[in-house]
Amino acid sequence: MAEPELLVLEDRLTRLLLAPGLGGSLVDWRRRADSQPLLRPGNLQARPLTARQQASFPLVPWSNRIAGGGFEAPDGWFELPPNTPDSPLAVHGSAWQQPWEILAHSADTVLLRLESATPFAYRAEQRIHLADGCLTLELKVTHLDPRPLWHGLGFHPFFPRTAATQVQARAAGVWLCDGQQLSTEHRAVPEEWNLENAAELPAGKVDHCFTGWDGHCRILQADAGYWLDCQAEGFDHYLLYCPPGQPFFCFEPVSHPVNAHHLPGRPGLVLLQAGQSVSGRWRMAYRSVPLREQARSYRTSCAV
Repeated sequence: MAEPELLVLEDRLTRLLLAPGLGGSLVDWRRRADSQPLLRPGNLQARPLTARQQASFPLVPWSNRIAGGGFEAPDGWFELPPNTPDSPLAVHGSAWQQPWEILAHSADTVLLRLESATPFAYRAEQRIHLADGCLTLELKVTHLDPRPLWHGLGFHPFFPRTAATQVQARAAGVWLCDGQQLSTEHRAVPEEWNLENAAELPAGKVDHCFTGWDGHCRILQADAGYWLDCQAEGFDHYLLYCPPGQPFFCFEPVSHPVNAHHLPGRPGLVLLQAGQSVSGRWRMAYRSVPLREQARSYRTSCAV
């Protein structure tokens, strides 16, 4: 398989590699001074090569899993076959499995577009901007199919995880899951998953969607001397994925819980007619912070 075309964005603090042809994904984002990764470095040697091995990828036109082989649409049942060999469910939409077109590329900004017919007709657009250590991802999807259908969106970034990694993010509730990681019951956040004050990530596996999020998140990497101040717009859920024993975790800003197409009221999904759009933004701001300042800031609330 040929290596994908890579684009570069660079500012005075950080350097970003993108692979538009690989699902519109980010491959590598790191600090320039010492090459410290700010996202988990992607793997371009993986076979099969997909966006899921990279640093981050867009979630369109839904996030995570949809059960039942499809969902009920206003004009009847819409069938969704599995789209990966390792799951019987349709996973993460379809934008991550298709090449995106480069509309514009400058020193600090890339504009990408995807005209998709799978699993239905839509247009997705990404604006990726890098300035002063702040990486901003803007995502917009426009429904093009004549049938009205439900849409959701998000981003799937992977972050480095060490013994010193801490995360700070508020949530009002969490969806518990079954054996297929499908949402089953909404509960208050248990203490072991409470990240309102900066805390180490849970030791056990977590793969759950948290609700009532205010859009702010701080990812603290004390041993590397930095944190990321993150802010989401258009997303009031986040999915936290912590696989035990792995040097990474995922903090995913998303518009809806897992399997929302089958939950009462379809929380977070938007029914779009042809020509209608929905959008969201995710901002990750790198901050170099001395260890003594990090320790004091663990007790503060998130702010961007």
